Amino acid sequence: MTINSNQISIVMLGASGAVGTETLQALLQVKNIRQLTLLGRNPISNINVDFVQQHKISIFDISSYQNYLQGHTAAICTLGVGEPSKMSKEEFIGIDKIAVLNFAVECKKAGIKHFELLASAGIHPKSKFFYLRTKGELVEELKALNFERLSIFQPSMILTPTNRYGITQAITLKVWPLLKPFFMGSLRKYRGISVKVLGQAMAKNIFIEGKTYEILQWDEFYSTIYSTYENE
Repeated sequence: MTINSNQISIVMLGASGAVGTETLQALLQVKNIRQLTLLGRNPISNINVDFVQQHKISIFDISSYQNYLQGHTAAICTLGVGEPSKMSKEEFIGIDKIAVLNFAVECKKAGIKHFELLASAGIHPKSKFFYLRTKGELVEELKALNFERLSIFQPSMILTPTNRYGITQAITLKVWPLLKPFFMGSLRKYRGISVKVLGQAMAKNIFIEGKTYEILQWDEFYSTIYSTYENE
């Protein structure tokens, strides 16, 4: 079942990143959103839509954004470090876990009912891998906040049209799509996903009624898009 867009007001953190950009573009195509508030270090240019508001904030300073959260029904967080290997573990935790959790806590206090997070396939709070463990710990803390609805998006390799991070990503972008036939059954969640498809799924999921706690992976990204198209 779909939710009327004129009942929706969304606050978004991380709209300037690869996935955030595609999510934002999908939201801008939706008619009659009551309000879309973008929080970031710098305003995003060339947005000429009357329901969009932008505010310059610091993700490390709660007081810089907490007053902008009131009156929203949903929050989308696509904030995250593009290349975790390029920074210390402490810096990564500060951005990908602490800053996100602080944002979520303030969203809960402001009465936001639905929180969406861009995470990753394979996350678990007990994982032996630092990145997956940190993301898994974050999700456990988000669950403890008891949002009316919590949506965790878990893509594997995100396939972007351009190489953003050097030779390693360039090779991955070429090779990963070729591995699709090998990711069958329980491994389907590790299939590469187009950044545009992922962004559309995060946007469109806001307008579909869902479970109190839901994990969305490769199959769900596509079913979310198709189900909303069928109901439009």
